[in-house]
Parts: sequence; structure tokens; C-alpha cells
Amino acid sequence: MSNSTLNIIKIGGNVIDDDIQLEAFLEKFAAIPGKKILVHGGGKIATRLGSRLGVEAKLVEGRRVTDKEMLDVVTMVYAGLTNKRIVASLQKYQCDAIGLSGADGNVIKSIKRPVKDIDYGYVGDILVDSVNVPAIKKFLEAGFTPVFSAITHNGNGQLLNTNADTIASALSTSLSGLYDVSLIYCFEKNGVLSDVLDDNSVIETIAMEQFENYKANGIISEGMIPKLQNAFDAINKGVKSVYIGNATNLHLFQQQKFGTRLIIK
Repeated sequence: MSNSTLNIIKIGGNVIDDDIQLEAFLEKFAAIPGKKILVHGGGKIATRLGSRLGVEAKLVEGRRVTDKEMLDVVTMVYAGLTNKRIVASLQKYQCDAIGLSGADGNVIKSIKRPVKDIDYGYVGDILVDSVNVPAIKKFLEAGFTPVFSAITHNGNGQLLNTNADTIASALSTSLSGLYDVSLIYCFEKNGVLSDVLDDNSVIETIAMEQFENYKANGIISEGMIPKLQNAFDAINKGVKSVYIGNATNLHLFQQQKFGTRLIIK
């Protein structure tokens, strides 16, 4: 393994929808030295644009159902408007970003999620070993900072809406054979909280066994569960460290004072 470090940072939650917060985050992201990748979610812009176009959002248990019309909307917003705004902002801070979907350079392939109880439509589940590591390495070694939207493809011309947390996790595990990878999930909370009503109740470190206990006791629940499962999956597959914290505190990451750190034990 190379001694070269790689920071993979995922930005999501309400930050994507707030121009001022997003701009402040991007300035901090650009200032992180060395190789880095940004993965972004879509926020509520797709829902608002869809509504204006007469395409209503359908959510089941917090997850977006993506029919053909909504796929057009999320592709326009995630891989187009949001991605290019982020790339343009990063250029302003001398961070030479390049915007990518999973289809660009064939970097991430997925399959349409099989229908079980719910038909999620054109939602992609990432295929194991489908991340095109040599292509991403070329971008990184050429000095580019890849910025990934939450859109992948199936290799047969079909675009698919894909969870951005999962994309960040898949990238980090795939690239951990070449780099010392840290995976950082940024959103509007200060980290994993022991009390959701108290922003200062950050749990500084969580091991897998503690995670199971917190889950059983209802301290960690709802949307935080899949986020942490993705994170522990990444650690078990060779990612050096995973952090979850507030986007406004990203500059503290290099002092290892950022949010919650997840560890093996």
C-alpha cells in the first residue's frame, strides 16, 4: 500500500440546501491538503424542481422512490445543477475539481434494486468490485479532486439514483488498497448524539459492539442506523478511520477533533 493518504468526504443533509452553509463548507474542504474526493447528496432541490415540473416526490420510510420522471429530475439536479455549482465553487478556492457521475469513466456500476416489498423504481445498488479504481487513481494522480453526484449506471445505458452514503463507503473501501483512506460524513449535527435534543451530547468514539448496544437501547435510531452500518462496513473492509460530524467543523478534522470517530474495537 502507498503511504499516500486520501480523504473521502460526503456532504449531505440540510447543508446542500443552504447556499451560505455549503459555500463555507466548500472553502474548508478546498483547504484540506493532499488527495481528496467529495461525494454529495441531492438535498431537497430535486423535490422542489420536481414539484414545479409536476413530478411529485414519493418517499417510503424516508427513501425516495424514483420513477422514470423523477429519475430525469434527480439526474438534472444531482449530476447537473448541484454538481456543477459545487465544482465551480471549488475552482474559486484553487481546488481543481472534476464533476463525475458513476457513468463518467465507467467509475461506478450498479444494478436496479430488486423489487421485494417495495418497488423503489430506478434506484441503484452498487455492485461489489464495480468501482473503477484505475480510472479514479488517474484523476487523483493528475491532481484533480473528483466530485461525485449520487447517480450511477448499470453498464447498459441506464442511469440509476444511488444513495450518496453508500457511494462514499464503496469508494473508500475500493481505494483503501492504494491509499490510507479516511471517510468523513458531514451533515448538520455535531456527530452521533446520545441525546438527539442535545447538540453537545456527542459520543466521541463508537466501536462496533457499542453500536449494537446503542441500537438495542434506542440511543441510535432511524436514519443514523444505515449511516453507521455503512461506516462500520467500510472499517471492516480496510478503511483506516471513519468520522461523522458537523460540516461547519470540518477544519477540525486534521486535529482529529471532529465529531464522532468510529473504530473497530
